[in-house]
Amino acid sequence: MKFELQHTDTLTSARAGVLTTDHGPIETPVFMPVGTVGSVKAVHPWELKEDIKAQIILGNTYHLYLRPGIEILGKAGGLHKFNSFNGPILTDSGGFQVFSLTGIRKLREEGCEFRSHIDGSKHIFTPEKVMDIERAIGADIMMAFDECPPGTSDYAYAKKSLGLTHRWLDRCIRRFNETEPRYGYQQSLFPIVQGCTYKDLRIQSAEFVASKEADGNAIGGLAVGEPVEVMYEMIEVVNGILPKDKPRYLMGVGTPVNILEGIERGVDMFDCVMPTRNGRNAMLFTQNGIMNLRNKKWEDDFSPLDPDGTSYVDKAYSKAYLHHLFKAQELLALQIASIHNLAFYLWLTREARRHIITGDFASWKTSMVKRVAARL
Repeated sequence: MKFELQHTDTLTSARAGVLTTDHGPIETPVFMPVGTVGSVKAVHPWELKEDIKAQIILGNTYHLYLRPGIEILGKAGGLHKFNSFNGPILTDSGGFQVFSLTGIRKLREEGCEFRSHIDGSKHIFTPEKVMDIERAIGADIMMAFDECPPGTSDYAYAKKSLGLTHRWLDRCIRRFNETEPRYGYQQSLFPIVQGCTYKDLRIQSAEFVASKEADGNAIGGLAVGEPVEVMYEMIEVVNGILPKDKPRYLMGVGTPVNILEGIERGVDMFDCVMPTRNGRNAMLFTQNGIMNLRNKKWEDDFSPLDPDGTSYVDKAYSKAYLHHLFKAQELLALQIASIHNLAFYLWLTREARRHIITGDFASWKTSMVKRVAARL
């Protein structure tokens, strides 16, 4: 995998680049739809590629490990063949899911023992095992196994957690270097910067991660309840240390405004369940603001769903029709809203890239932050 930095904004830290994988190039900044259990909920792979224009999607190690299981994925020839998405795929390490299982997991130096949320069966994730699982899934980009501590963690816990994450990272790298890709294409490993909201811990972690000279680096443990101003400060601190010639991935973020603010601070890659999850709950994001399609005001609005939208659903269906589908609890409502929201998120990052290249990103971003946050 290689990363070519093409343009850097003169007034901000925003960047435009190209990340090249064996499954194709990825133009950055980029938003990555989340396909937790091997599918982006309510969206076909064809729609992802051809209509939404997703360049890369995510799979979740924890969920795929439990269902369908690594044996099935191995027999299928990896996740790409199993789910028919032929573009790049990134897998998280399952760390966030495992550590969110409060009460049914035990953390120790070896790894994390947990019980399945499906059937209560006992499992353990170690750095070595997670590397083997991600190899078997066949992701183009694999994430290191880390502890994602709560955003409200006190300093003592955050420091102890960070030490564990760093020791686990060394074990992940060792195992990654000992093993080979299973399906005939290259895989890359991204370390994750942690440290909660403590500046000195973030600096320490960013320096440790940068020293590993990985193909790319991630920022984890943000957007977990801390004020957005603190999140933005931590991004600035970390990106001031992470190498400029490697892609930077902000995990699990966020709203359209969060993404624009992250791009301004030098982030290249984003993912979040928000466009699909909120879409399934009738919230639509547009470049002119946010719509709740359950509101009665849309009941007799027969105008296109989004006249400025880039997806076929935006012109094919009216606001009144989608309002009706949600009211009638029709499954098609979830599909239309998910496709629209993902297409908008992908449009937003493509448009940010275009303005970075043309040199007017700062002024465009300022106006867009106001527009996308409005309530319609």
